[in-house]
Amino acid sequence: MKITDPSSVKKATDKALEGMLSLVMAVLVIDVLWQVFSRYALCDASTFTEELARYLLIWVSLLGASYGVGQKIHLGVDLLPARLRGLKKKALLIFIDVAILSFALFGMVIGGGRLVYISFHLEQVSAAMRMPLGWVYAVVPLSGLLMVHYCCLSLVKTVRSSPKDDGDSTEPDKSSVAAFE
Repeated sequence: MKITDPSSVKKATDKALEGMLSLVMAVLVIDVLWQVFSRYALCDASTFTEELARYLLIWVSLLGASYGVGQKIHLGVDLLPARLRGLKKKALLIFIDVAILSFALFGMVIGGGRLVYISFHLEQVSAAMRMPLGWVYAVVPLSGLLMVHYCCLSLVKTVRSSPKDDGDSTEPDKSSVAAFE
């Protein structure tokens, strides 16, 4: 296992992202449980838990979207890729990866980076926790970078593969097509 091997890099990224998602989700669950307990058992709702839950949900959603891109489980229509074979399928997979990479790079990394910069520059803080909003928004370029990373790894894998690596070259994938027949 070489350090430059794309599959080992992907596995390491997956493991780190899974750990981060588990941690954020655990903190989110504890935060919501504390909110419910303080509201109903103590009859005095905690002041910061609702805001913290909102920000943690943003983080888990965007990081989860990045993980979905890496696992190829993101939202998509797989009818066309399931029916194509050979070079046409390879070209479509490359196009899809380039489209996702472009959105992640320009929309999330560059646009999100500007959002973080402006938030820190204007010294925006959250209402209840008085936390700089730049830290909340930092997940946008971070998720974008992860998506770019995953798309680059996928592009390398697709380009290196031969057109006949996608299974039977004549028969379309029945699992995706069956729902439409």
